[in-house]
Amino acid sequence: MENLIDPGRLGMDPSRRGVLGAGLFSVALTIPEWPDVVGKMEAIRADPHRRIGQAEVQAVSAMTDRLSDLDDEFGGRYAHPMAAAFLVNTVSPYLKASASRETRTSMMSAASLLCYLTGWMAVDEGVHGRAQQYYAKSLELAGASGDQLTYCRVLRGMSVQAANLGHGTPAVRLANAAAEASPESSPRMRAFLAGQQAHAYALAGERANALTSLREAERAVNQAESGLGTFGGFSSATLAYATSEVRHALGDVKGSVESLQDHFPLRDSTDSRRSEIKFGAMLAERQLEVGHLEAACASWDKALDAYPGMHSGQIDQQIARIPSLLSRYRSNPIARQVIERSGSASAK
Repeated sequence: MENLIDPGRLGMDPSRRGVLGAGLFSVALTIPEWPDVVGKMEAIRADPHRRIGQAEVQAVSAMTDRLSDLDDEFGGRYAHPMAAAFLVNTVSPYLKASASRETRTSMMSAASLLCYLTGWMAVDEGVHGRAQQYYAKSLELAGASGDQLTYCRVLRGMSVQAANLGHGTPAVRLANAAAEASPESSPRMRAFLAGQQAHAYALAGERANALTSLREAERAVNQAESGLGTFGGFSSATLAYATSEVRHALGDVKGSVESLQDHFPLRDSTDSRRSEIKFGAMLAERQLEVGHLEAACASWDKALDAYPGMHSGQIDQQIARIPSLLSRYRSNPIARQVIERSGSASAK
């Protein structure tokens, strides 16, 4: 346990040389249960030449918030190298510094949340194996600090990653583990977890469980208070998106389009620019799937308007798919214009 955050294993070299080849997702990754990770880092030998206090913990938490904002605004490929460098150069030495028990616990909790966020960025960048390594380290740090809420949220994030890659069964396992581990049962948290369970169940072909979980998420959103928390917000807009994902996975493409259209008027300032582009491009693909060419082109145009300055591997892939999806409609001037726009945007 001496190397709390191993730059070599996690690929957190600020030069990013280690990022190549880090894209393989493992469906067989072992996930430690909460009792197995609690307090496992207590025997670490502290560096007698460095001491930290609550000021350093607050600095890590503040930096995590800033990095989260950058990730939302500019994408994972932009923010991930900064988060990785901060983990290696600043947070790792803090974790090995001398400190009071309270400070050490707080620092491990803050580091856990930062590792989770960095994993989320790596998913957006498209390095899924690396993301799983960040997530695994986050679980370990959460257990060491007794931060069960972050542990639960990491499992939920891992389920989102698996679901977005089309792995329904692992997504269910992770979503259920997150729900079982949750240390609180507020309406917002129940919605946050049940919404992901619904999507995972739908991908795994478990229709009845998917609809039951979706109804639970709907009830919880209706009960929830208006405030949203960092890394845990689940709103009516999020519910509409989750409903769209469930419907699409269950084969109701038209219903999926309707739910995704419902999502956009419900968005507020807490929703990221990245998700607006991502969901807009997703809406376009599904509109085309049901034969609504002009509506799809209009949705793609909006996504392309917002695309400059976004550094997201996921969105890059969505934009790169446009020419092939519209290839059969090249004779249509509206479609041809979107193809040309997307080609120019992808070349930049």
